[in-house]
Amino acid sequence: MSRAPRPLPPSFYQRPTEDVARDLLGRDLWRRLPGGEIAGGRIVEAEAYFGPDDPASHAYRRTLRSEIMYGPAGIAYIYFTYGMHYCLNVVCEPEGTAGAVLIRALEPRRGLAAMAARRGAAAIDGRGRPRSEAICSGPGKLTQALAIDHCLNGAPLQGPEIWLATGEEPVPDVLMDVTPRIGIRRGRDRLARFIVRDNPCLSR
Repeated sequence: MSRAPRPLPPSFYQRPTEDVARDLLGRDLWRRLPGGEIAGGRIVEAEAYFGPDDPASHAYRRTLRSEIMYGPAGIAYIYFTYGMHYCLNVVCEPEGTAGAVLIRALEPRRGLAAMAARRGAAAIDGRGRPRSEAICSGPGKLTQALAIDHCLNGAPLQGPEIWLATGEEPVPDVLMDVTPRIGIRRGRDRLARFIVRDNPCLSR
């Protein structure tokens, strides 16, 4: 395929951040890698971040960096963290209201060899085969595998370089869990991390 079918329209993201985070589970994230190959997979973990009332959010203080969270919806917000890796977020809410969802993990579906090669030995088994559960099982692993960096900050999420698509089917509530956010210092108790229960590709 040259691109995934039916990219999600901007209107999908022009809704409350928590609703978008929940509805992203089961959707597909695709990236056209340098060289043209398409890689990506199914979203299995997403984490919601809100506006000035959320101390864990970059929008807790309105700065040049967090201005992108105020819209327009349906674009990528990418930042560098801990001096180590990039994080991919999708901007939500009607323009003028801050919100973004961090994509924390994917279940790889296409381009596994290319993604594993970008991740290195940790994502390859003893026979040289991709370890699907280790390729995108965390926000930094995901961006490394998909060659996502600051160059895509502000990019539309309808392509051509990166896009989210409808996927096979929504994740029913019985297969989903909502937990406190992880990997942060403030706002950890807020139930804003949405996961596909027991999926082996969840972040470690």
